[in-house]
Amino acid sequence: MPAPTRPSPPPLQVDTVRVVLAGTALWAVALVVLLVLGDDVDRVWTWTCVAGVVLPGLGLALMRWQGQR
Repeated sequence: MPAPTRPSPPPLQVDTVRVVLAGTALWAVALVVLLVLGDDVDRVWTWTCVAGVVLPGLGLALMRWQGQR
């Protein structure tokens, strides 16, 4: 395997909390839309949105507990 010709770029500095909160907000919007639609939608999609709102909250709590926030 040949040696790389250029050094690797430095890692990007990303605010992970902001990214997680933005994704959680999108899941919350989808949940509201599904709740407005009511019985026209399969319940699997509703529970998927609930998981998309709850699990990031647990992940943020874990990040805070580990001191990475």
